[in-house]
Amino acid sequence: MRVADLGEFGLIARLTRLLPVPADPAVVAGIGDDCAVLRLAADRWLLATVDAQVEGVHFRLEWLSGEDLGQRVLQVNLSDIAAMGGQPRFALVSLGVPATTPVTFLDGLYRGLARAAATAGVAVVGGNVTRMPERLWVDLTLLGTVAPDEVLFRRGARVGDCIGVTGWLGSAAAGLAVLANGLSLPAEIVAPLLAAYRTPRARLAEGQTIARSRWATAMIDLSDGLSSDLGHLCAQSGVGAEVWADHLPIRPETRAVAAALGCDPLAWALDGGEDYELLFTAPPAVAEALARAVTAATGTPVTWIGVVRPATEGLALVEPDGRRRPLWAGGYDHFRTSGQGG
Repeated sequence: MRVADLGEFGLIARLTRLLPVPADPAVVAGIGDDCAVLRLAADRWLLATVDAQVEGVHFRLEWLSGEDLGQRVLQVNLSDIAAMGGQPRFALVSLGVPATTPVTFLDGLYRGLARAAATAGVAVVGGNVTRMPERLWVDLTLLGTVAPDEVLFRRGARVGDCIGVTGWLGSAAAGLAVLANGLSLPAEIVAPLLAAYRTPRARLAEGQTIARSRWATAMIDLSDGLSSDLGHLCAQSGVGAEVWADHLPIRPETRAVAAALGCDPLAWALDGGEDYELLFTAPPAVAEALARAVTAATGTPVTWIGVVRPATEGLALVEPDGRRRPLWAGGYDHFRTSGQGG
């Protein structure tokens, strides 16, 4: 058996089984959520997450600047903290650097990292540098805090809950398609899509607003794609879901790029990945009030895209004409998906 036969999440499950279940009562949540949650104080819990950006896997040097990469590597980790409703605090950075890398690119990377860290209130407190023979990678560990009565997990969604998302879906996939195909369209169309791919913005304030409302029941960030990440949330909660295709929030610019390339924008919204929006669930009685609270606090729109169903119904996509089809948990998989992403 090869890793490609298992896929990314099969590999994670296999390796996890080789580790002992944490016996320390300080471990509130370990492997399986956006962050590990550790009970180190009565009134504040510690959040810990780690994620990497690897040349040729997550980015190409010709597609973004050093400053873009520095911002990007922090934002993708901030998104995990956002998904738990937390506040980011401290970061450590490891660099794998080919000897031929221009020093000016790394200067830019750290300028971008410093700018994003200052905006998020994060202190970069350490790291490591090692030589790599072929490609550049940046690995960042991020620590944050959250109040015990505000933390949100992937588990907790209940049958009948509404399913909501912040912002827009498929924008990063559209931006990547613009770069990969050398597509020439007016700047007002491609600019927001390129920004969504190059320098995504974690929904920190949105996640904190959702968590502090105490109305939401579960939350996850959308890094691998809506279909995949919704599948993770449902698996952890022991439920199914139906998603309404005509409710998915897709930018007009994304639709324009899809039309120019003969692609389906719905596929990008479901499986494109790297949107770093938040997907969350809430009881219908409070759903609209929660959406208004998030938009009032942050300016970010919230769209209700479906409903939580019993686990026996699985995951389904409801087409505009009412037809139902299985919602395959696609999205990005490091060992089964070709191209950039994840």
